[in-house]
Amino acid sequence: MLLVGRHRTRTCSGVTRRELLQVGASSVLGLTLPNLLAQSSQGGKAKSVLLLWLWGGPSQLDTWDPKPNAPVEFRGPFGTIPTRTPGVRFGELFPQIAAISDRLAVLRSLKTTSNDHGVAGTIGLTGAVNGGVGLNGQPLPGSARPAMGATVARVLRGAGKLPPFLVVGGKLHQGLKPIIGEGGGSLGGHYDPFRLVYDPETGKTRVPALQLPANLTPDRLADRRKLLGAFDQLRRTADGLREAQVIDDYRSQAFAMLTSPNSLRAFDLASEPARVKERYGLTRFGQSCLLGRRLIEQGVPFVQVNWSDHVEAEEDAGDGGWDHHYRNFQIMQDRHALWLDQALSALVLDLEGRGLLSKTLVLAVGEFGRMPKINDKAGRDHWEHCYSGLVAGGGVRGGQVIGASDARAEHVHDRPISPADLVTSVQYAVGVTSEQSQGLGIAVDKGKVIGELF
Repeated sequence: MLLVGRHRTRTCSGVTRRELLQVGASSVLGLTLPNLLAQSSQGGKAKSVLLLWLWGGPSQLDTWDPKPNAPVEFRGPFGTIPTRTPGVRFGELFPQIAAISDRLAVLRSLKTTSNDHGVAGTIGLTGAVNGGVGLNGQPLPGSARPAMGATVARVLRGAGKLPPFLVVGGKLHQGLKPIIGEGGGSLGGHYDPFRLVYDPETGKTRVPALQLPANLTPDRLADRRKLLGAFDQLRRTADGLREAQVIDDYRSQAFAMLTSPNSLRAFDLASEPARVKERYGLTRFGQSCLLGRRLIEQGVPFVQVNWSDHVEAEEDAGDGGWDHHYRNFQIMQDRHALWLDQALSALVLDLEGRGLLSKTLVLAVGEFGRMPKINDKAGRDHWEHCYSGLVAGGGVRGGQVIGASDARAEHVHDRPISPADLVTSVQYAVGVTSEQSQGLGIAVDKGKVIGELF
């Protein structure tokens, strides 16, 4: 119940648009829209979201939607294995994920509107094509929408000192072109992600935004006492400004990270037992997923773990993306399937064991799928007409398959699901009603909640 003057109103969908306008215009109440959401959100069990962004586009046939009865030039050389979900089979390279399928909802009818990584990446991350830029360098009409992480950060904000939207991994690229749609978009730069990078060579996490400038040499830092005193004063100033609400939450969180050893320890994997690190896999992606779990434990509302910076498999020191135009089956067997099977299964079970899975929505998806017909380079080309993804936790009903593809996984046969639907479902999972998303400016055009998930 919300009282504005003497007018009381409530609908079954939560606070009405009239109330949003009244609260927004009232300087007496001093309520912000996040306050209003906290009082009025209906449903939504997820308190945080962890997106595993499989950049480059994994093959649906070689992962979660195999077609053992299709001709060999479509199904490929891999067999299939049963899962814990009766009647559901995965590709044979994923035994550990198959063993936890009862915690997973499999989406087999995803489809998008572009087979250009840049454009499809924008659609996948924001739910809309606005402002996307493909390989031709030509921007599409409209301004980029906020990323999924920005919309969740807008609503949940975060209870700790860390920023509410963190990305583990570098900026996404197609070739040398950065992808549009990773940031705050229309919500503004305050909702851009705070980025961390796990370095497999050193085993440490870098915080690019907190790197010292190149001109700040050791000689200039010689007086350690003065330096510590300056940091201490900076911390007290930031705390005072935050309490007085003079600076916004994002800037105060950045100050806190810079000056708080406790916050920086959240990024340090050295304190994790060796067996835990080995369970996730001693790869960049595996350790990034472990870092993602640590951030969720610290109360970060949205964590995005990028599989790679680049779509190409040969870039980034051999730990590249899923863009397997050639040698798809060799790369899958030698690297990608092994790493994903180990890291994703470890993440889900670790979250569950710590009591976090029920309130953490986990997604594993790329920007599109791969062409079912194998090309002459033993690879699979881009395919936007049908692809697959996995969802777990955060109130999602596991042990089910949603949607279906045709006999060769070329096209959606039943229950088409768009990226806009997925983004809208993420918002629903964290407790945002459709009316509230309109009032906050985060609604996705034509996006509908995937009701079977919840």
